[in-house]
Amino acid sequence: MKHVLIIHEVEDYDAWKAIFDKAATIRKEAGEISYQVLKFDQNPNKIVHFSVWTSLENARNFFESPRLVQIRKEAGVKAPEFIYLDQLEQGIL
Repeated sequence: MKHVLIIHEVEDYDAWKAIFDKAATIRKEAGEISYQVLKFDQNPNKIVHFSVWTSLENARNFFESPRLVQIRKEAGVKAPEFIYLDQLEQGIL
């Protein structure tokens, strides 16, 4: 499995979430399979977007595209950190 972990602060969560939801179709077309959105316990505007992708190449092409740079600006995203991950193991305890 290929995963992307994105950590970023947003100016306003509700405004960001509306744009995030609106982009669901383009995320799916780019290769996103599933996602989770989490927030930091003490900062509701610090967001973690954890997603599963068809390939890390597809994810990089999507997240690093000029279109996404513009969408992030419109969504009020501050200094996103992208971490591209290959799953080694999964378990349930």
